[in-house]
Amino acid sequence: MHAASPWLHPPRSEEKLPRDQLELRIREFLNAVNTCVLATISKKGTPIASPIEYYADGLDLFMLPDADSPKLLAMQRDPNVSLAVHQNHNGWASARGAQFFGQAMVLEPKTPGWEHGMEIFHWRIWAEQLGWDLSKPPEQALVRIVPDRILYVDTWLWAMGYNARQTWRRQG
Repeated sequence: MHAASPWLHPPRSEEKLPRDQLELRIREFLNAVNTCVLATISKKGTPIASPIEYYADGLDLFMLPDADSPKLLAMQRDPNVSLAVHQNHNGWASARGAQFFGQAMVLEPKTPGWEHGMEIFHWRIWAEQLGWDLSKPPEQALVRIVPDRILYVDTWLWAMGYNARQTWRRQG
């Protein structure tokens, strides 16, 4: 047994975290990290996995892919996506990540939800770094990822008496 991390050793709880606490932990995690690996399916049916920046609005994620990028074209063809968010792995005592399964909603400029998404997405950081106009958001498609299911893993939950693997599902 590792003296500094005794919760890593059996027996481990299978207890589920209450839904409100699980949602709070996922939201906190999504705001502590802002990149993920997004998986889509190409036109030929092969997987595309690429890193992308996101900003969270509750459990929904907003992304600003490059126009005509393979990932944007793939989401326009097939909205089913999976993505993984993780922090650096420094051993089992601090393993933490989330895997999303859901739908991508491609929001074209000025369509319902686009302005709200651009308020969530930190586009001004991009605009400043790329020398773009800071007075208005770029006129490009924004993607909103709406999860149906999230698999959340946090080994610190063992120390709290819960299973380290928790599953969140959209209700209704």
